[in-house]
This record gives sequence, structure tokens and C-alpha cells, in this order.
Amino acid sequence: MSMPMFSLTECFILSQKSFPRLFEVLQAKGYQVIGPTVRDGAVVYEQLSSVDELPCGWQDDQGGGTYRLKRRADNALFGYGVGPHSWKKLLHLPAYCLWSAQTENGKLQIAPGDGPAPKLAFLGVRSCELHALAIQDKVFLRGKYVDPAYRQRRENALIVAVNCAQPSGTCFCVSMNTGPKASFSFDLALTEVIESGQHFFLVETGSPQGAELLGQITEQKATQKDKDAAARVVANAAAHMGRTMESAGIKDLLYRNYDHPRWEDVAARCLSCANCTMVCPTCFCTTVEDATDLAGKQASRWRKWDSCFTMDFSFIHGSSVRASTKSRYRQWMTHKLATWFDQFGTSGCVGCGRCISWCPVGIDITEEARVIRQNDGITLTKEQVHENQKP
Repeated sequence: MSMPMFSLTECFILSQKSFPRLFEVLQAKGYQVIGPTVRDGAVVYEQLSSVDELPCGWQDDQGGGTYRLKRRADNALFGYGVGPHSWKKLLHLPAYCLWSAQTENGKLQIAPGDGPAPKLAFLGVRSCELHALAIQDKVFLRGKYVDPAYRQRRENALIVAVNCAQPSGTCFCVSMNTGPKASFSFDLALTEVIESGQHFFLVETGSPQGAELLGQITEQKATQKDKDAAARVVANAAAHMGRTMESAGIKDLLYRNYDHPRWEDVAARCLSCANCTMVCPTCFCTTVEDATDLAGKQASRWRKWDSCFTMDFSFIHGSSVRASTKSRYRQWMTHKLATWFDQFGTSGCVGCGRCISWCPVGIDITEEARVIRQNDGITLTKEQVHENQKP
């Protein structure tokens, strides 16, 4: 196929029948394709070998503490919301060996923990997840200290975004200005269009690398009719968010209500299980663990995901700074929606809704924020807060 020159604003068409060509080109360039697939009753991100492993014809039904898959009436490849996995697991690894050491012939040898980062192509990245990656970039790459492991994996990643067509019942990206249309930080962006008996993908280029790839996949330029159809897909998704959150002034709102009785209310329900932080695409707390063998000849140091919901996370000099569930939930939510602005200049929440769906008791961050805003600056008892929630 000839290699035409592409403008980064041009749009092209990729038919459903030609979609496997995307896999072929990526794999020929040495990329491992990581994308959505169905496993254990959920859509998760794993290495894929072909388009046949995508969740064709599946969508999810999500609510507070609820996630179920069900069949669609069509063969959409990306007709679902986000699942329990986020892309951070491939960049900010759940367990990362910092270094290992061993003794040989009486000499100590120390080696870096992990080898070179693989070339990964992320397929199916939603707009909210692009914003989450941008937040993690600020944390690991834009500050005084740069994480070399994250940087290497990030530089080796190619991003194929997918504009959201089917938000879940817990999504609120529109409220956070993070979706549903991908607008930055991608190499290619797809919009899946299924209407009037047609099934195709509108493809936008976002980088020279993406344009070069697209030149090997398709040369069919999109018409205005195609672009209008893709725009309708995104507009429909924006109009069907499962949740909303009034984000204006939320930082100062939470600062003013540090002693709001709602914190006691949520603490009575919260299990401190840390699910919300594990599924969150922006949480980055870690701990460090050392391991040795019984003979004392080998040792290693590991960095592992941790959570501010655990008692040990804030354990300092004989006691925990946040000993109560109330203090730990307040810390998490206030960090996401308030102090994150002070640290990184942005919200730590992208509106993906994972923390709502995967909370065992269905605690809803949008509902907690709404109740605090509703009673802003008013001193209420726990019983009065409950009374205000009755219809």
C-alpha cells in the first residue's frame, strides 16, 4: 500500500471487515496489543492476539456496587463502559521490582529489578482514561522527581483511543470535562458507528506516528456524512451519563466542610476494603517491601500498590494518623476532589465511575459530594442528614 501524507486533523474510514488490519500492522511493528476482552464476567484489559478476542456484542450494566455483562442487539466491538481494570496497571505496575541482590563466591551483586519496557499498543482507551493517563504523567513525569520505570513504559506505549458510545450507569465524565470524546494524547482515535445497516469506524490521527500507521491500514477518507454520524454517537453518549457531579467550586466546598456529619454517615457504610483505590485510574499510593531467601543469599526490594484506606498506610511512630474509617474516606475523597488541585493543578477524579460500581456497599462519590453541597456550611446531626435524604 502506498504511504500518503496525512494531516493530523484528517479523518478516515475503517470498515468492520478491515478492522483486523489494525492488529496486523501493530503486531508487524513489534507491538503487543493490549485491549478489552471478556474474562470472569467482566471486560478487562489483556494482551490480544486477534480481533476475535474483543468483547463483540457485549455491554455492561453498572450501578452502585453492581457490575453485570449482557448481550447487545448488535455486534459492537466497543459497546461497553469501563471495567475494573485501568491502563495504569501497565504503566504504574501493581508490583515492581526495584532491585535484586545476591551473593556469589562471597561477592555481593546488585541488579536492576526489571528489564527493558515492552512496546505496548493500548487499544480501546476512553477519553476519561486519557485524562487519567495525563494525571499520572503529572505525578510521575512532570514533578521534581521522575519515575524512570514509568517513563520508559509510557514512552513505549502507543494509544488507540475509542470515543465512548455506551456510557455506564455510573459514568459522569461530562461533569468532569473529561469525555466522552477523546481530544488529546492519542495516536489514533476511533468512533464506532452502527446505523442504517452500516458498521464502520471513523479514524482520527493524533500524532505523526498514528498517521504513519493509518497509512498502512486505510486510505478511505471520511465524508461529511461519516463525520456527522460519528458526532451523533458521541453526542448520544454525552446525553446518557449515568451520574452527574457539580464540580464548580468543589475544592473550597470540601475544605469548608471538613467536619460535616456526612463523613460519619459514609464511615458507617464503608468497609475500608480499598476497592475504590485499586480500580481508580489515578490513585498512585505505594508501599515498599523487602524480601530475602532463607539462606540469606538473595534479596529483593519491591514497590507495590497500597491504599490510603489501610490502617498501616498512615502508621507513623507507633500509631496511625488516620485510625478511623471516617478519616480515611474523608482523606481519599478530599484528596481526589480538592487537595489534588493544590498538588497537581487538576482534579484527581476523571468521572469513570469505577469507584461506585466496584464498591461492595455502593458508596457513590457523586452522592456524597451532592449531600455535602446541599448542606454546605450547615451544622447538622447525623440523624438530620439522613432525614434530608428521604424523598
